[in-house]
Amino acid sequence: MGEVDPAFIQDPEHRPKLSIIEAEGIPLIDLSPINSIPTPDSISELKAIEGLVREIGSACKDWGFFQVINHGVALDKREKIETAARKFFALPLEEKRKIRRDEKIVVGYYDTEHTKNVRDWKEVFDFVVEEPTLVPASPDPEDKEETQWINQWPENPPELRPACEEYAREVEKLALKLMGLIALSLGLPEDRFNSYFKDQTSFIRLNHYPPCPSPRLALGVGRHKDGGALTVLAQDDVGGLEVKRKTDGEWIRVKPTPNAYIINVGDVIQVWSNERYESVEHRVMVNSEKERFSIPFFLSPAHYTQVKPLEELTDERNPAKYKPYSWGKFITHRKLSNFKKLNTENIQIYHFKVSE
Repeated sequence: MGEVDPAFIQDPEHRPKLSIIEAEGIPLIDLSPINSIPTPDSISELKAIEGLVREIGSACKDWGFFQVINHGVALDKREKIETAARKFFALPLEEKRKIRRDEKIVVGYYDTEHTKNVRDWKEVFDFVVEEPTLVPASPDPEDKEETQWINQWPENPPELRPACEEYAREVEKLALKLMGLIALSLGLPEDRFNSYFKDQTSFIRLNHYPPCPSPRLALGVGRHKDGGALTVLAQDDVGGLEVKRKTDGEWIRVKPTPNAYIINVGDVIQVWSNERYESVEHRVMVNSEKERFSIPFFLSPAHYTQVKPLEELTDERNPAKYKPYSWGKFITHRKLSNFKKLNTENIQIYHFKVSE
């Protein structure tokens, strides 16, 4: 058995279990009602949409996670980015490190990511969807200066950049459609969230999890919640994503469904919805024989967004559970922690929780 560097080893209580519980319960939702019709004319179409909105609402409430099929993302776009990603990660390390990200350039290649201060068994390539992406220059609340995130692209494979850019446009459309359905499920107008994403800070990550000699000690990604609004994940057929079931706190494996996307609610929706929907902890297991690839799209609002519970969802009986926070300052703080193994916990939304 190969040795695992202690930096990767999880504390005993967070180590993966030997037995795997496969999720029967994670909802699989068919989005064909919104893709088959440009304008709903007939009553039956409206009924199908209503049913879909209800399904999305219960999935967000009960699980915080669901899978979607018939989602309208062209399969060839997904296949192109997956093939290009495999080619990129197969390059020699020194080649990949030419576009290594650092504190100044926060997108590009990286192989020493930490989650909860433990190193993840993976390598990644990040790129922003909106180029350039405007963000605050520092996490300091007094500092009003802005900076730009600009993508770094490798020379090889040359097809990586066009594949990534085309895929980003497709998945962004899906993510915004889902935000519309989530808005309707909360009793809000379908376009309620649109304005927050005009200058989005969304990004896409290509993940590669190599085979791990000690899959019982390490994790591909340690337990965490996603900080943004919504995550749209493409995973390959190897699987490894586990979700913490809300009812009993058990870790449940999400079984890969061919050509489906796995969707999860992020912290921003938890705050906007005033906890009607909650962001759920998840993690990624590694495999001793097989490598695994996945591609999450992290839909995130403009940096100048003040994230706070929506007025329509708060009243005297149900007061705001969070104080407003600046999305841009929040992500700038988080990005900084990626490069330093901090002894303190990273910034979390509960730091903005209103005390009862």
